[in-house]
Amino acid sequence: MDLFNKNMNKKQGSGFNILSGDSTDGHGGYGVGALSLDNLTPVILDPIDERVFIDMGAIHARSEIEKKVKLVESLEELNDPKLYWMIWVTTALTEAGEPKYSGIGACHYYREEEAPAGSRFKRAYKSMPEHVNNMDKALKGRIIVDQMDEKSLYMLREYLKGFSEQYWNNSDEKLHEALNGA
Repeated sequence: MDLFNKNMNKKQGSGFNILSGDSTDGHGGYGVGALSLDNLTPVILDPIDERVFIDMGAIHARSEIEKKVKLVESLEELNDPKLYWMIWVTTALTEAGEPKYSGIGACHYYREEEAPAGSRFKRAYKSMPEHVNNMDKALKGRIIVDQMDEKSLYMLREYLKGFSEQYWNNSDEKLHEALNGA
């Protein structure tokens, strides 16, 4: 049962990043204390068109929804913007060594559907502090979904369950509660 099967035709790459080698594994040299994005996966959620998909380009602001876009400084500058959720999902291993969803940081992303007259680029708005802070919190295993509406929470929950029931079942109860709107 694929609730969001509209996305199955979209090339999804390799899926969620799983923990890999840590470049700061105790050698004490260059890069110690640097942020590792090995277990970070960006998930894009479009509640209007009911699409949820992984887009690794979001790590470098090159996701499907960020291409051919000019960022503006305030949401008020946009004409009839569409809301997307850019969600930073991290994975980790349980004490038994099983994979689980660890942290989630949901961020607003607004984009006009049409470029203004005379421009090739659509306009969009995102709060860089929100994106950076929520990504950091997700990397630290926190769950930041309190701004998401019920439909978006449902879509994210079902997508994560559908992607890997094993990850879902191994995840902490606080993650389940947050995505169930409890």
